[in-house]
Amino acid sequence: MITDVCRPIATRSKARRLGWSVPPNLISWSWMKLLRENNKTMRIYDVNPYVEVYQFYDNLYGLYNQNLDGVPDNWMWLIDGPEKAMVIDTAYGLGDSKGLVDQITGGKPLIVANTHGHFDHCLGNCRFAKAYIHEYDHDTARANAKPTAWDFLFDKNGKNIYVDFDRKDLPVFKDYELVAVRNGATFNLGGDHEIELIWTGGHSPGHSMFLDKKSRYLFTGDIVASHVMMAGTGPRPGLAYGQYANLTTWRDNLSKLVARIDEYDYLFPGHMMANIENSVMATTLEAVEAILANPGNSTYIEEVTPANGIKQKRIHKYVRGFTTIGYSEEGVYPPKG
Repeated sequence: MITDVCRPIATRSKARRLGWSVPPNLISWSWMKLLRENNKTMRIYDVNPYVEVYQFYDNLYGLYNQNLDGVPDNWMWLIDGPEKAMVIDTAYGLGDSKGLVDQITGGKPLIVANTHGHFDHCLGNCRFAKAYIHEYDHDTARANAKPTAWDFLFDKNGKNIYVDFDRKDLPVFKDYELVAVRNGATFNLGGDHEIELIWTGGHSPGHSMFLDKKSRYLFTGDIVASHVMMAGTGPRPGLAYGQYANLTTWRDNLSKLVARIDEYDYLFPGHMMANIENSVMATTLEAVEAILANPGNSTYIEEVTPANGIKQKRIHKYVRGFTTIGYSEEGVYPPKG
């Protein structure tokens, strides 16, 4: 656990950061310090004292969660549509996230969806009755949904490792309906307010973005984010559809998103900095193309040990004017055969 980076941010959240498994970069942390200490819309509701709520636009709320597994903090995104509301990602479910969403929206009917099936984006699903996810990540998210899923957040003595919080405020696991959907699935929030799921792959086999066609926002999950754009993890034993977790798949789908750049103005990632200019998509494509042309021409290489305890060699390539793409040697091209 890393403790000697990133000065604490003053916050009224009940959660307190203890340390990191992989710390955020300092540019992201500086941006978050400005937002969290100075934003005039920030509110913490009594129903869930762990989550900081920010109103970015009239119908868009960012629900900021301190990430319980020691990687950079993450967002739940709440779109308040004319007839229904939509939650994109559910974090670890610390505190009453369903009660919080209902209080903000006035109890509107709710659609819950995940950008992908990793713990910090979908374990909170069990606070809700039903959630949607791309078919290639369905099995991963389903396998992660179990009563013991949160145990690794505590040491052998039962003490919190990365974030201080009351264990009783984690969800008591209950099963829920997880619906597998395909690329291009749409969700209607009333009238002409539609949200489109756009499959990207790359970060995980079924990683997807969500395009709010009405408001022109693109919710980018983990694959476009200020801390690091994690893509090209490569296939792993037992990972369903693992052949899609590579940079080549990401490049092909990113090219399609860049071709649609006149349909969205701002990006809202799953971690750290948000409300980012859409031009980042084009410079990201430029960097991915450079990796595929010469995978060995990296900006730098590091070893990291995430909360799963498995040391990883992570290669980085700089995205002009933004951050880096992190990838592995196995995650550049699709598997042969």
